[in-house]
Amino acid sequence: TVSFGQSMFDKYEDMKDVSSGVINSKMFSMLATIDIDLDDPDAQKFMEMVKKIQSVKILSTGNSAISANMKADAEGHINKANLSELMRFKDGEQTVKFYVKEGKDENHVKELFMLISGLKELTKDSNIEINGEKREFETVVVSITGDIDLREISKITSTMNVPGGKNLEKVGKKN
Repeated sequence: TVSFGQSMFDKYEDMKDVSSGVINSKMFSMLATIDIDLDDPDAQKFMEMVKKIQSVKILSTGNSAISANMKADAEGHINKANLSELMRFKDGEQTVKFYVKEGKDENHVKELFMLISGLKELTKDSNIEINGEKREFETVVVSITGDIDLREISKITSTMNVPGGKNLEKVGKKN
């Protein structure tokens, strides 16, 4: 996780054709203090899960050259961090791959790493705009670190609109 956080992310986050985002543990701690209905079991589970997240880092690009480099760097991170493939999906040109670093048991991981590529066909006719520019995403890289319960993670990613998050429902069901 240090490799992704300090080298890959830093390398890409300031590039013109790259969109990036980071949410750190401090933000998750702040979320945990939000006034919620403590009688709601789903809200309680969500808050317990949020407290265990250290960071969410996202990189995305529609630039083909940057995309190729980003994928190569992501694969380098996967090897360096000794992540194991959890699952992968291919639908036409789109490929979604999930990798994990094992945690305290089979349902928990220290890092959930997603590499999503081939999105250009799906986004070219959409109206996705970032900073006033229409974007076609070719590659998206997402790293979520902490004490992650795979059975619950899709709730966080859907709440935060993390790219590829809807596929995480399949991860939770697999475990």
